[in-house]
Amino acid sequence: MQGVRQRIILLAALAVLGLVATLGTAGAAPPGATVVMSGLDNPRGLAVSGHGRGWKLYVAEAGEGGAGPCVATGDPARPVVCYGPSGAISVLHRGTQRRVVSGMPSSAAAGGANADGPQDISLRGGKYVTIGLGTNPALRAGFGPGGSDLGKVVRLRGSGWRPVADIAAHEAASNPDNGPFNSNPFGLLRTSSGGFVTDAAGNSLLQFRRSGAVSTVAVFPSRPHGRPTDAVPTSVVRGPDGHLYVGELSGVPFAPGAARIYRVAGGTAQVWQEGFTTIIDMAFACDGTLYVLQHSTLAPFFGGPGEVVRVEPNGSRTTAFTGLARPTSIAFGPDGNLYISNRGNMPNVGEVLRVSVGEQPCEDDEDDEDDEDDEDEVDDEDDD
Repeated sequence: MQGVRQRIILLAALAVLGLVATLGTAGAAPPGATVVMSGLDNPRGLAVSGHGRGWKLYVAEAGEGGAGPCVATGDPARPVVCYGPSGAISVLHRGTQRRVVSGMPSSAAAGGANADGPQDISLRGGKYVTIGLGTNPALRAGFGPGGSDLGKVVRLRGSGWRPVADIAAHEAASNPDNGPFNSNPFGLLRTSSGGFVTDAAGNSLLQFRRSGAVSTVAVFPSRPHGRPTDAVPTSVVRGPDGHLYVGELSGVPFAPGAARIYRVAGGTAQVWQEGFTTIIDMAFACDGTLYVLQHSTLAPFFGGPGEVVRVEPNGSRTTAFTGLARPTSIAFGPDGNLYISNRGNMPNVGEVLRVSVGEQPCEDDEDDEDDEDDEDEVDDEDDD
C-alpha cells in the first residue's frame, strides 16, 4: 500500500493476499440457502420489481474486464487493469435466468477478479445503474472510448444505456474528502429528482439531479483525518424515518468492528450504529428491521465468512444468516425471502441465493421498472 493516505480500492486487497482463487471458486450453497442464479460475473447489486408470480429479480454484473486498453493504476494491489465490454445486467423471471443487457463497461486485472463495472441497480422510475471506476479519474481516458462510462450513473434503455451523471468527474473537480483523487461509484438510491450514490473510493455520499449535476451531501471520516482506516461507504438506503442511512466497508486492515452505519439528515452524517465488519449492503424490512450484509467477519483483511446481521428497531442485533463467500448485495423479494449476491468477487462462479430470515412479504414495493420520472414531481425530503 502507498502509505496511510492511499485509499483502498474496494475489494482489491483480496489480490494482495492471494485469496481470490481459494475463496472465489464455486462450491455448495451454505446450509439454509438455495441457489437461484449462477454463472454470474462478479455479481453486485440486486433489485426487485413486480409482485405475485410475475416479479423479477435483477442483478448487476461487474464483468471481468477484457483485452484492453489497459491502464497502470499505481496501486500495488492492481498495478494494471484492462478494459473490456463484459459488464452485464441479468434477470430472474419465473425461474428463468437470462442476460438482458450485455457489453457494458468493465475493468479488471488479469483473471477478471474484483472487477469494476456495473455495481448497483435501481428500478425506481426506470432502470439506473452505477458503473465503477476504482482509480484516479484522470486515468479514465486511458481505457479508450469504450471506458468513457466508467465512473458514471447510467440509465438503461432496452439493451442499451445512456449516461446520466458523471460521479468520477465530480471527484476530479471537487475531491470532497481532500484525499488522493480516486472514484468508485457503488451504492445507488433513486429519488424523484435524481438520486444518491456512495463513492466508495471517494469516501463521500453524492447527490445527482436529472440535469446531470452532482453535489456532495456528506463526507465520511477517513485517513488522513484522524481515523486509522478509510471509510469506503458502500451502501445507501432510506430508512422508515425518511432519512438516509449509509454503511461503510472501512479500509485496511478491515478490522472486525471498524465499520459504522451513518444516519444522514440535513446534510449532516452522524454515527447511528457501530461495531460492524466490512458492511457492503443494507436493506430495511417492512417492519423497520434493518438487515446488514457483512462482506467478511474476520481479520486480517477478508479472512472469514460473510454474514447477514439483523438490527431490530430497538438496536439489538442477531445473526440472521452466515457462511457466505464474499457476498456483495441483499434485497427482499415480494415473497418475503432475502436474496443475496454471493461469490461477488469472481467471474463465472457468482450466484444469487434465496434465504428465509422469517420476514413477511411487504404489501407494496416502490421499485417499479415501468414507472417513468415525472418532470414536475417535487424533490424528496432529503434532496438537499
